Amino acid sequence: MIPGAADMKEPKKYVHGYSEKENDRLHDQAGTLAGFLHDDTVYAPGKMILEAGCGVGAQTIFLARNNPRAHILSVDLSPSSLSKARDLIRRNRIRNVEFQAADIFNLPFPDRSFDHVFICFVLEHLSRPVEALQKLKKVLKPQGTITVIEGDHGSTFFYPESEKACRTIRCLIDIQAKLGGDSLIGRRVYPLLEQAGFRNVRVSPRMICVDPGKPFLVKGFTRNTFIAMVEGVKNQALSSGMIDPKTWREGIRDLYKTMKGTFCYTFFKGTGVK
Repeated sequence: MIPGAADMKEPKKYVHGYSEKENDRLHDQAGTLAGFLHDDTVYAPGKMILEAGCGVGAQTIFLARNNPRAHILSVDLSPSSLSKARDLIRRNRIRNVEFQAADIFNLPFPDRSFDHVFICFVLEHLSRPVEALQKLKKVLKPQGTITVIEGDHGSTFFYPESEKACRTIRCLIDIQAKLGGDSLIGRRVYPLLEQAGFRNVRVSPRMICVDPGKPFLVKGFTRNTFIAMVEGVKNQALSSGMIDPKTWREGIRDLYKTMKGTFCYTFFKGTGVK
């Protein structure tokens, strides 16, 4: 039996933390990328969907709106994140989502419970992603599908070019690696799904390319999603000595300069069949 939300502790390995600023960043990211990542995530009416690692519900709301006649059960380890997700769904009067506290590695559901599994921006934080996928595969019905979406910080390139900006991004990559995660995991989505035993694996890269001709993306992705994510590890980067304060300041300054240039990043969306 899984403990109730009040009994569960906040996970300690989420590199971005649980602040209100991070909550805002997650919603900016989800709103900016919704059409880009989720428009083709559509399930048949009446199907049971497990969203694994729903966080604050930033992706849940778009999953639910795309599938108003499917039933979605969204799970997460964090009590505070689940509370925020419930409030978000309630405020938007969405009625096809339920929430439950659950650990991906110890799911409290019988085998073959769900028609589909959806997991977005979660595997990058796990030290055992193949095992997580195998656990999710167990609760899928035969012929059920999984959808996995992950980014890859190593896919970033931009203009004006800046070695110092690259060093700030590298700090985020290295800090996440020290916590057992992998922010370069996007390129691994195909082999991870195959290693977990899924069939008919397909991966589609989703490159987002931002320039001043797309002001919505300049604000929503370059500034409020990516740069905000890098800035969020400032204290960890400086206290660990992996970068000096001057280089950090100049690197962040150069990242902001890309808002008037070009900023590109690739997400990877994979699907597989049990």
